[in-house]
Amino acid sequence: MDTDVRPVPASSIGSWDHEADVVIAGYGVAGAAAAVEAARSGADVLVLERTGSWGGAAAMAGGFIYLGGGTPLQKACGFDDSVENMTAFLNVAMGPGADENRIADYCAGSVEHFNWLVECGVPFKAEFFSEPGWEPMGDQGLMYSGGENSYPFNTIAAPAPRGHVPQMSNKKQGEASAGYMLMKPLVQAATVAGARAIYDVRVRQLVVESDGRVVGLCARQYGNDVTIRARRAVILATGSFAYNDAMVAQYAPRIAGRPAASIEQHDGQAIRMAQALGADLAHMDATEVAIFIDPQQLVRGILVNGRGQRYVAEDTYPGRVGQLTLYHQDNTAYLVIDEAAQNEAMASWSPQMMLRPPTWVCETVAELEQEIGLAPGSLQATVAAFNDGAARGEDPLLHKKPEWLRPIGSPVGAVDLRESTGGFTLGGLKTTLNSEVLHVGGEPIPGLYAAGRSTAGLAAWGYASGISLGDGSFYGRRAGRAAAKA
Repeated sequence: MDTDVRPVPASSIGSWDHEADVVIAGYGVAGAAAAVEAARSGADVLVLERTGSWGGAAAMAGGFIYLGGGTPLQKACGFDDSVENMTAFLNVAMGPGADENRIADYCAGSVEHFNWLVECGVPFKAEFFSEPGWEPMGDQGLMYSGGENSYPFNTIAAPAPRGHVPQMSNKKQGEASAGYMLMKPLVQAATVAGARAIYDVRVRQLVVESDGRVVGLCARQYGNDVTIRARRAVILATGSFAYNDAMVAQYAPRIAGRPAASIEQHDGQAIRMAQALGADLAHMDATEVAIFIDPQQLVRGILVNGRGQRYVAEDTYPGRVGQLTLYHQDNTAYLVIDEAAQNEAMASWSPQMMLRPPTWVCETVAELEQEIGLAPGSLQATVAAFNDGAARGEDPLLHKKPEWLRPIGSPVGAVDLRESTGGFTLGGLKTTLNSEVLHVGGEPIPGLYAAGRSTAGLAAWGYASGISLGDGSFYGRRAGRAAAKA
């Protein structure tokens, strides 16, 4: 981690090691999308990547891109969706503080963005994956990825699946995932359009003219200082600050020590470099939180907190379950599941699933309550109320869908999910809809653009799988086009 992020005056630089019209820091999804559009707009484009290869967090990800409003893939799978429905869902699902203008902008451009990805060579298979899961088991191209069909969202907007997944055979969740099949064509498209890349370059400081315009970057490559001139603009696309311990402790302390779904290069460098120029930030405390249990198991039991009470419908988006567990239940959760339901989850098992054996198994709920150490009668009351509703096919408390309602029988077990969460950061630089980085004074910083997880994108205090790759690529494109014209 480079600690000195103060801007360097352009007058102090005698000669430049590299130059281009548009210089992009980071070759993940935002950087790749920016490179395609900037190069296609006629700019000479240079991408600086800190590792030895393109890809970033995107290439490691499940590959969801959150798109809707009636994409050809949605239609091919038999789903109707509208810009209005997608907008209504995201305005609620992205949590308190979500930017309605940005959401409206993203939803309005969503179908076009899908078509652009396809035109760049990203493959999608027109098949719907209907099971609960973190991502499709096979190469299916569409699934629910934000709890759109669960309460309360299914009362706010007509549900439609919007998790678009690039097609990939032989994928392994967390190892070889479909994110690679998103990145490979985008990088090829950027290369065909004329973008160049240099690797093992770690950006450190922005270079500015006396009038405040950003005109380049100082970096390190193989232990040497390197200067890179940007004739038109710099685009920052280096990812989140999830692996910067000091920044996490300062802004998002609840996920300290438990980073997940991120990569160690996400150290907040771009955020700090821009901050040193007076850049504004947004939603720095917001995080996405995963809960480490498979949705196939989760939907078949009931999740209770340290008081033995249910607090979330178990068939909703698992990221929402994780957030509610960490932030509202003191990171304490137990999944209560009977033998029949556990066996059913096991029958759906495949190698990439995170099925967990029960920590305790008892003949009665009363014994289980005692084993876990819950207050006498608390779990018994919860299970009795759940079973009463389930027998009638309803869940008046949390509105779990009828298909997952079945009274809990015996023997009964519980999976200890205390401390079973991990997350990544959602906050970052405040930008315009054209991806210009905003100064705390409210004006854009001339010559400086940003996209992806180093910015505060669509997500505020909520999330759906595919939002990061969605807004990273969408606003990466905007950054590339705007920087090329700068």
